[in-house]
Amino acid sequence: MTMAIRDPRIFGRMDGIAISLIALAAVLACAPVSAQTATPPPAPVSDQAAGTPAPASVSDIVVTGTRITSSGFNAPTPTTVIGEEQILKNAQPNIFTTVAQLPSLQGSTGASTGTFSTSSGAQGLSSFSLRGLGTIRTLTLLDGQRVVGANVTGVPDISQFPQLLIKRVDIVTGGASASYGSDAVGGVINFITDTKFTGFKANVQTGVTTYGDDGQLLVQAAVGKSFANDKLHVILSGEYAKEQGVGPGNFGEDLAGSRDWYRATTLVDTGIRNNGSPQFLYRDHGQAYQYTKYGLISAGPLQGTAFDANGQPFAFQYGSNGVPAKNAAGTVTGCYVGFCVGGDQSGHVGSGTSLQSAIQRLNGYTRISYDVAPDMEVYMTANVAQVKTHNQPNPGASKTGLTIQCANPYLPASISAACAANGITTFQYGLSNAILPNIQVNTDRRQYRFVGGLKGKADLIGTSWTYDASYEHGTNITDINVDNVSLTGRYNQAINATRINGQIVCADAVARAAGCQPINIFGGATPSAGALAYITPEAGPFQHTKQTQDAAAGSISGEPITLWAGPVALAAGIEWRREFYRVNADPYGAGVSSISPNSALYPSDPNLNSTVGSNWYAGNYKNGTGRYTVLESFLELNLPILNSETLGRANINGAGRATRYSTSGVVYAWKVGGTWETPLDGFRLRAVTSRDVRAPNLSELFAAPTTTTVPNFTDPFRNTQVLIIQNTIGNSALRPEIARSTEAGIVLSRPKWLPGLSLSFDYYDIKVNDVVSSLSAAQIVNLCFQGNTDTCSAFNLQNTAGPNFVNVQSFNLASIKTKGFDIEGSYQWRQPLGMDGTFSVRALATHVIKFVTDPGLPGTIPVDTAGANSGATPDWKWLATESYDNDRFSITLQQRWFSEGVIGHQYVVCQAGNCPASTANNPTIDYNRMKGAFYFDVGGALNVTKQVSMFFKVDNLFDHDPEPSPQTNTGLDVNPALYDTLGRFYRIGVRARF
Repeated sequence: MTMAIRDPRIFGRMDGIAISLIALAAVLACAPVSAQTATPPPAPVSDQAAGTPAPASVSDIVVTGTRITSSGFNAPTPTTVIGEEQILKNAQPNIFTTVAQLPSLQGSTGASTGTFSTSSGAQGLSSFSLRGLGTIRTLTLLDGQRVVGANVTGVPDISQFPQLLIKRVDIVTGGASASYGSDAVGGVINFITDTKFTGFKANVQTGVTTYGDDGQLLVQAAVGKSFANDKLHVILSGEYAKEQGVGPGNFGEDLAGSRDWYRATTLVDTGIRNNGSPQFLYRDHGQAYQYTKYGLISAGPLQGTAFDANGQPFAFQYGSNGVPAKNAAGTVTGCYVGFCVGGDQSGHVGSGTSLQSAIQRLNGYTRISYDVAPDMEVYMTANVAQVKTHNQPNPGASKTGLTIQCANPYLPASISAACAANGITTFQYGLSNAILPNIQVNTDRRQYRFVGGLKGKADLIGTSWTYDASYEHGTNITDINVDNVSLTGRYNQAINATRINGQIVCADAVARAAGCQPINIFGGATPSAGALAYITPEAGPFQHTKQTQDAAAGSISGEPITLWAGPVALAAGIEWRREFYRVNADPYGAGVSSISPNSALYPSDPNLNSTVGSNWYAGNYKNGTGRYTVLESFLELNLPILNSETLGRANINGAGRATRYSTSGVVYAWKVGGTWETPLDGFRLRAVTSRDVRAPNLSELFAAPTTTTVPNFTDPFRNTQVLIIQNTIGNSALRPEIARSTEAGIVLSRPKWLPGLSLSFDYYDIKVNDVVSSLSAAQIVNLCFQGNTDTCSAFNLQNTAGPNFVNVQSFNLASIKTKGFDIEGSYQWRQPLGMDGTFSVRALATHVIKFVTDPGLPGTIPVDTAGANSGATPDWKWLATESYDNDRFSITLQQRWFSEGVIGHQYVVCQAGNCPASTANNPTIDYNRMKGAFYFDVGGALNVTKQVSMFFKVDNLFDHDPEPSPQTNTGLDVNPALYDTLGRFYRIGVRARF
């Protein structure tokens, strides 16, 4: 017996391919994302192109991570910078992808995540997660200002930003709540736009995968011009982007295109916990034996009888040489809990999920500024954006445990006779419902954001001060419409058929009066148009959400006094914010109310639950509303304590923030840190410790219940699989999360003896207490099963009054502890080997030593997910680039890699005969490995003229397949948060700048 151990091997297997002409063309590559520690070198153009932010002016440097504006000031918090050139060279249709490649970003969400979901509302939502702490603990800013959330969790959608005007992105990898307020527990990502852009620039690019799908088009243009003797400056930009998405595949194991990596890998549960054998077995081709594509009798004396597309019965081929026990429980001898291995896979639903959501975005942006005086600017910005997404969560609408009457007139005569011969009048039945149209989820997000402000400089008490005052109003409207979803009550009436006067009709008279038309679920017969209109009405589930954010802020920064080691820098400010949301949904999902009344589209129906709602197979959205206000003040000081040629230069940086939330009272955040420019050439030490906060967001406090349909959920009480509705609800009594973050590092920046070299090492240690978190549906049920009565009231798996459900609610129960370190190195060689141009090498790496989450409930234990590749925090993750640039062309190679890991550290790995007793906290398993991945990208650019260039990019050149991420159900079972699920991708385009 061995406990699961993290094994950070250097490389997983690389799949080789024949080198095509495209690969040969890779010698004209362009540099993808590159970043460096925010220690600005001298500012020639080539240094800025390497990712260094240009100074804001001759004397002032604005550094994200601090509110102080001062020359020569180095913040103690590590900051990584992505420059405009790197954004362009990475040639992504969305800047989100470029930033998310950084090793310190773990668990970000995008178009390839959440595609299996009907009800989350996060499909295609591009949001960042630093340190694996989640998108809600990473603060994303636009020009240092907050952005209205695009989801009730409060996170913005990067797809709605004016991406062509972004000149750099600052990534602060550390707690920054004292400087920026709530949410900055994992760090801050600040998008800086070119507020003085002048001229015209445009970008057009297209792309497609090697499988011929996810066709992409990106068109961007921006213009900027000054008027009135350069006092008035106007900028306009517009963007259109479309990605067609990937998938879905079909029933069985057939993925979109010719992809062949899906194997329905599953952790099958043997149901035995103390016989010396592992409880869970890692197996390919997991077969759920409760249903098939066109129907299966799943229990009783006729168990094992399936139906083909023509409605003819046949003996179902169980995997694992399984033999139906033909008992009431539906046991299959030789198989496992709910699963066999192998056999007939035609009804499997996991491969029918979209691999990537289709996404279309439109963005219009303008900034108008006027210099009232040489050091005073008044400005306004307007950003109007729309993002539409589309995905298919799964094919059909699988059903299990249906009770079918033997008198059903659609049944073949042989089955009716078999019923009579066995003395039964009903039987249990399951099917994938391939006869129904596939569910389609359509999301439409629209953002309207306006900012007005005044900023500049003024002399006060003998010194110069900068000031900035602004007011932001943002509105985000999200509409989710789901097509082809069946109403459970109507479906149940339609499958309960009888014959009256020679006609097959719905057996229930009330249902017939309401328009019920019967369907034949024994085979592949397409239902009539009338039956489909009754079961899956044209007006399906919908949710309309309006979110608003109003934020006012004022701040000053200056150097009021000068001490022995230099001037003392100070920044102070006050901020106010109001967050509001309102959501309304259809009456069939939310329940009939004044907000969601019956209508011509949603008429009253006695066969539906009008009070509770939740009548849809999936997409049961609810109504809700909530708001809170925040009042904050902050003060930050930078105190120089050393300025000596012998001992170097040193400073102490400290900040404090007091925040009053209308929902939870006053909370404080602070930070203390310092830097020491040692007398050793180029060496700098830095350290910072902070107390950070994250207030519960609107979703956690007031969220309307969101529902997710979970098929094949394990019911441990009856040792079977059931379909459940998972309801996520809010908790207005939540408290803010409190975090302690400590970082310490050493930097070698461009020493005189090797001016092209930069190196840095930074250690971090973060602990978050009172974490707002919820147990999974399975955890809630299993805790009750083990005797923890705290969770027993949260579910009903044998609900006779409606669908089975599990309520998932947030509490301040958990804690998170994570630590690790970042390494970064770069070298820039000008005129290599006597050639014109510059050769650059850069590498960034993050090692997660531990990431321990403690659920905080009796009977549970902390779980370390560092190195669990089923999640977001692999042991090692790095990004490396090698590039050569001159005035005519550029070439670049990029490598992205993360280490081999495990499925989960909670598992005890053992083999038959030497396993301990399996428990909920430490279940036994026979295999607990997930390979890492190595992705190789190439690209190139050719300057046709000084103003026009052509470029191309190939991502995942070797078409590396993703590793299975097995669960205990029949989903897609892959982890798109880490692994590339699309395969090799080609892009070409043209840029112009005048």
